[in-house]
Amino acid sequence: MKSRVLAAATLAPLLGCAPLLQAQALQQGTLELLWGDAVPGSAQVARFEANLVDAVGERHALDTDSALHAAGDLYRLAGHEVALALKPGPGVDGRLMPEAIVDAAPSTDAAATPRISGAQPWVTLACKFSDVAAQPHDLAYFGTMLSNQTGRLDHYWREVSYNKVNVAGSTAYGWFTLPHPRSYYVPDSGSANLASLFNDCTAVADSTVNFANFVGINTFYNDDLDGYAWGGNRYAALDGPSRNWYVTWEPPWGYANEAPLAHEMGHGFGLPHANNSDLDSDPYDNPWDVMSDAWDNAGSDATYGAQPKHIGIWSRDHLGWIDAARKLTISTNGAFNGVVLDRASLIGSTHAQMIVVTLPAPEPATHYYVIEARKRVGYYEANLAGDAVIIHEVKTDRNEPAWSVDASVPPANTANNEGSMFKVGESWTAPGNAFKVTVASATTDGFVLNLQRGAVGDLIFKNGFNG
Repeated sequence: MKSRVLAAATLAPLLGCAPLLQAQALQQGTLELLWGDAVPGSAQVARFEANLVDAVGERHALDTDSALHAAGDLYRLAGHEVALALKPGPGVDGRLMPEAIVDAAPSTDAAATPRISGAQPWVTLACKFSDVAAQPHDLAYFGTMLSNQTGRLDHYWREVSYNKVNVAGSTAYGWFTLPHPRSYYVPDSGSANLASLFNDCTAVADSTVNFANFVGINTFYNDDLDGYAWGGNRYAALDGPSRNWYVTWEPPWGYANEAPLAHEMGHGFGLPHANNSDLDSDPYDNPWDVMSDAWDNAGSDATYGAQPKHIGIWSRDHLGWIDAARKLTISTNGAFNGVVLDRASLIGSTHAQMIVVTLPAPEPATHYYVIEARKRVGYYEANLAGDAVIIHEVKTDRNEPAWSVDASVPPANTANNEGSMFKVGESWTAPGNAFKVTVASATTDGFVLNLQRGAVGDLIFKNGFNG
């Protein structure tokens, strides 16, 4: 009852007044977010789903468009206990329609600590359908995949997080035989039954695995699922009380390459897709972020296939990995010249690595821009399209919050073009003359920028300095 009162008190300011609050239907539970990623070359579209798991373990599907707008930043609430006020009337296809969503137990120091930090061990469960005998890889392959060797995923997450996160202690088990044939879990039409896959894969492994030693669960299957690989979080009781788990559901193509597995693990950590700005329905066309295009401009390994490039600066900041001293926020009008911006991949930087430019009213706080530098150095970033400043427009209430800016007209289909890369002598002016950024010079580890926030003219300037 105490948490219900807390939720009502927290929601009241968002809904405007107490009588309106009383008229709303309230729900409380744990938020699950889940992303489905289609096999490369498929015509299937990306999937995004959200569920509220109530106190008795029942799942209630949410209308994701409503949930995104109701929360403002739904992604930061993945795995949290949340409170919802629902819109009046029936939902769409039986889904709940949130009017407002808040953290039911917000932490006072949440802003000061990374959302994901320290050891984050994953257990990999290799599970095979009862009617499919294939075992695509052995346990040594899976164990090495999450090791701290260069190119493997413990090494990757350490580098991407500036050593704030590791997946040390990750272990693989299997192959376990599921109690049913593939057709039981994957109907001829429709989505794979992810709940049954998760429940049965963890159940057949339970006598072997102590799940209390892990925070993430990779479930690997020996045949295709529904044309998708899946990643997100799931609330479940395994060797202890119910809690939040990072989870992936991977078909063979998803673990034959490390890049898509890093992508799904990122979803497990709560990262949404990134995108470019070509306005199509494909979120997989921004190769500056493994949470968008995992395949283009990626390195290759003879055993582990496509290698993951880094995540974008918004994704890093979303997980709390950008130190306050490395983050410059520009929220007042004026000139900000001579800003040294180090490449985002540089561990131990002493300069800015992320610039946030806010927008003046009436734009909401959920709409802003982020600026980073990327260079073709190191193992994971060696095949990027170029050395450049990359700008993303961010709206945290849309399916893919960070969209890479492209000065080309029209924007390119894949953002590894010159229009997406801002180099020395080039400038870009934001819509509405909100701000202008000019790349003044290069440094060993990045670039020097001049920024002007305020009315700066009407045009986008590219391929030439505009004074």
